Amino acid sequence: MSLPADHVQRFALSDEVHARPPEALTTPSRVSYLALVSPWEDRELEWQGVCDLARRFGATAPFPGSNHYSGQLGDFRLVWERHGEFARYTFIAAGLGGSDDPFAEPAIALAPASWVAARPGQVIVAAHAAVVKADNGPVDPDIVASTLFRGNALVGGPVSDRAAVAFTDLRIHADGFGRFLVQDRHMTPLQAGRVVQRLLEIETYRMMALLALPVARELAPFLADREKELAQVTDALVAAGEADEPVLLERLTRLEAEIESREAANLFRFGAALAYHDLVQRRITELREERIQGIQTLREFMDRRLVPAMNTCKAVSERQQSLSDRVARVTQLLSTRVDITRERQNRAVLESMNRRAKLQLQLQSTVEGLSVAAVTYYVVGLIGYLAKGAYTAGFPVSPEIAMGASIPVVAAAVWLGLRGFRKRVAHGEH
Repeated sequence: MSLPADHVQRFALSDEVHARPPEALTTPSRVSYLALVSPWEDRELEWQGVCDLARRFGATAPFPGSNHYSGQLGDFRLVWERHGEFARYTFIAAGLGGSDDPFAEPAIALAPASWVAARPGQVIVAAHAAVVKADNGPVDPDIVASTLFRGNALVGGPVSDRAAVAFTDLRIHADGFGRFLVQDRHMTPLQAGRVVQRLLEIETYRMMALLALPVARELAPFLADREKELAQVTDALVAAGEADEPVLLERLTRLEAEIESREAANLFRFGAALAYHDLVQRRITELREERIQGIQTLREFMDRRLVPAMNTCKAVSERQQSLSDRVARVTQLLSTRVDITRERQNRAVLESMNRRAKLQLQLQSTVEGLSVAAVTYYVVGLIGYLAKGAYTAGFPVSPEIAMGASIPVVAAAVWLGLRGFRKRVAHGEH
């Protein structure tokens, strides 16, 4: 059966929901995990590095343009994932490496050290996770903490409907890595992979969300100074005169530009923090935690430690937006006052122009009267010369009478001519 043409994104969008599946983990297993913050422009360099490592071990390299790779490289499995702000590298090895300590021989030690050190970006999360078989008896958190977590207070408990017990101290140990211990009670390999993936994602998204906290702390004093300056400008605006308005408007314009510049610089960071925090909450819900007496669950720990930090970021972000809105309102108010002042000045200028126009009209009428007299004088003089010539030629014409009689006629004709000309000019301008 033939179908219409496929949308160009049909298969890509269909495969998106199946992207980055969890890796199946047999018990026991070791997992090492790196999350590196790097710009999107480094994606090509990351992809090339994964290709080089895959070829070194004789494995199939990732396809050009891909953002995900999973391949068996000798004794370990490498999973590479490229996200918007960071890249993730997961190293998986079966067994515990011949040691009773699941963290003694991490999976990342099987990868070339020079290759690991050359990865582009900055480490935001480095963690080891171990999946071990649970003892038949009840879990003793104190023993787990003293033997594997240097006596630190643990966070965790039963997860996935008691199919496993997960512990962590959410601290960075001397080797630069955090630690997650998953005790397998009756998990399938895919279920174990999902539990480890969620734990590592919780830690990654927690750290990515907290990137906004230093920004909020740095922004708080800046906002306090600008709020104080806005209050000063607003107080000055109450008693400001016309001469003060341009100075106040310049201060407000500079203040608004500073705030908008800061907001543009950190708007993404605050928005991303909220999105990452939401992902943390979702992944914790997916774990289906249960509580062990005396041990905080991951949700309790995040509610007490992460949520206040996120509330701080949210409060600073809202404070910044509020300040921007207030500056915009005061600027609009001052601009309205400036417009009113400008209109008053324009009205005064127009009134002055009207007075000058009336004076010009009066002057023009005076000049027109003088022009009529001058033109009449010259025309009557010409008529006098004409009459004198006629009298000399023998015509019975008195030059004086001809000149005297022509004065009213000539004056009336000149006045009517100038009046008609002025009307035509006025009509043309209209």
